[in-house]
Amino acid sequence: MREHGGNLDLAQQRFGGRAEDWIDLSTGINRLPYPVGEVSARAWSALPSRAEIDALHQAARGAYRTSAPVVAMGGAQAAIQLLPQLAAPGRARILAPTYNEYAGVLSAAGWDVEEVGELDALAGADLAVVINPNNPDGRCHMPKGLLALLPRVRRLVVDESFADAAPQLSLASEADRPGVLVLRSFGKFYGLAGLRLGFAIGNAADVAKLAAMSGPWPISGAAIAIGCRALRDDAWAETTTARLARDCVRLDAMTQSQGWRLVGGTPLFRLYQTPDALGAQEKLARWQIWSRVFAREPSWLRLGLPGSESEWTRLAEALAG
Repeated sequence: MREHGGNLDLAQQRFGGRAEDWIDLSTGINRLPYPVGEVSARAWSALPSRAEIDALHQAARGAYRTSAPVVAMGGAQAAIQLLPQLAAPGRARILAPTYNEYAGVLSAAGWDVEEVGELDALAGADLAVVINPNNPDGRCHMPKGLLALLPRVRRLVVDESFADAAPQLSLASEADRPGVLVLRSFGKFYGLAGLRLGFAIGNAADVAKLAAMSGPWPISGAAIAIGCRALRDDAWAETTTARLARDCVRLDAMTQSQGWRLVGGTPLFRLYQTPDALGAQEKLARWQIWSRVFAREPSWLRLGLPGSESEWTRLAEALAG
């Protein structure tokens, strides 16, 4: 397992407590998840039908504002695992620093992987990877700038796992172009990471390859039922986007007293530069609040947004010390 947030087992080993006692702010997962409601017995007991999977794909196209082919998968991570098999190994370039699974997965499959710091440096790659907005620093790129890469790269993969609350950034409407593949995570914005649902959006050939490699039942009946319901709920998405924007302002204000400087972030997490990130993590952990630190950037601390008012209160008390 590479370094990731959500590693509450480590927090428990070091500081004690049960998993349910902790406020896990080490991820970018919405702490106020979509209310799933009832799920039919059939969704749990029967194999998903082709019609049900097609309905989920249609709901995803509506939510992501695209007419391009879509395939549902077991989270965006499932698509990342299959990404190296879309073409013979070649030169991959990844806009970094970013989510560390891409480099690891591609390298293990025989790709020559290079991490670069600027968008233009992706030119010449057989496979170029951009996370937009980026994890962990929230760096963003508008669709026009990404599309300008197409003549200079063979395949452009854009991971939009944190783009739900920033739809103006999405390249999904252009994903049917040859050489474009867009990945979406359902679990982060909708707060249902345990459902393991995500989507790949792209041209017909790439989507067909991913679908074939995923097999006949890549997702569960429950994921289909809940995914369809949530993706069609525009009112919930609009309300949640507005709430996250307010909460970002609230969290940034709360952390100012610690001398932390905002480095970046998205509507689902904030990244701060601190005098001592490990010390800050330990301070919060004494209140059973888990945060994310980075071995390569020892001053960086990432915090997700608290959910309930009781979580906000505990965080304020922990910061007050």
